[in-house]
Amino acid sequence: MNVRIILFGLLIAMPVHAQGFAGLGQGGDGFALPTPDPSFDFPADHGPHPDYRIEWWYLTAALQDEAGTSYGVQYTLFRSALTPEGPQVWMGHFGLTTPEEHYSGERFARGGVGQAGVTPDPFAAWIDDWRLAGPTFDDLTLRAATSEAAYDLTLTAEGPLVFHGDGGFSIKSSAGQASYYYSQPFYTVTGTLDLPDGPVQVSGKGWLDREWSSQPLEGDQEGWDWFSLHLDDGTRLMAFALRGGEGFHYASHIAPDGTLTPYYGDALDLAPLRTASVEGRDVPVDWRLALPAQDIDLTVRAVNDDSWQGTLFPYWEGPVTATGTHAATGFLEMTGYE
Repeated sequence: MNVRIILFGLLIAMPVHAQGFAGLGQGGDGFALPTPDPSFDFPADHGPHPDYRIEWWYLTAALQDEAGTSYGVQYTLFRSALTPEGPQVWMGHFGLTTPEEHYSGERFARGGVGQAGVTPDPFAAWIDDWRLAGPTFDDLTLRAATSEAAYDLTLTAEGPLVFHGDGGFSIKSSAGQASYYYSQPFYTVTGTLDLPDGPVQVSGKGWLDREWSSQPLEGDQEGWDWFSLHLDDGTRLMAFALRGGEGFHYASHIAPDGTLTPYYGDALDLAPLRTASVEGRDVPVDWRLALPAQDIDLTVRAVNDDSWQGTLFPYWEGPVTATGTHAATGFLEMTGYE
């Protein structure tokens, strides 16, 4: 069974722009669909939801060494069901970014044979020997390696889970496409990056996104620009813009105690300031991000313009810094740039 060939097999055959990035605008017929007023059950909901077509466990960490040099780490485990009765397939992504280099990796697995999966209690999300795990969702270790680089990190949550949109029901379009979406944005992170020039001790802040759906995009939405930021006053900010169709803007302002305030549409101002040529594509790597209701106006800059994940569905993913009304560190993800 060639997992790379069958992975998202129903999606690969479809034009990406006709069905949203990586086919995420494809209809979810036969699968469960998110509905308003969700009721979450933990720790069970940290685990898989096979009745839904698409799901991910998505960790990013903005890190620094003792000299203040910026680094970024990404670990993502994706689950997809090809049909409501069909096999579960898994895809893992590795990213490690320095100011000069970006290292990426990708792995594939099929479900049911122990090669990949997620358990909620104790928590573990693994594919082969890449592993995010711990006794609880609040206390985790992360270990993964490619032939070029590796990371070994410890994560400790110092705040609560937060639920985006309306209590975790996250609208993605005026037509009603939605996902269930919550995050743990309060991790402190310490550990080691193993780079070609030797190990580097780092510390910083981490953000873990949990999201599942069956059709999270409208068919004419081409991709998104997504930001997660740790501001110097202790607040966190998640913001995204969906491109194509009518477009869609959303932001979550997260107070230091975890109180989340959602904002939609024109309340969020996102505008590219600079583009770079990345793998033959013009990609916006510096941005203005403003949330006037919270007196936030930032210039967000990529740590490394070339943070390109040349994976099955390629995208840009890397650490950023921000200046303006606040100083901030965080991550930027951009999909659908062809």
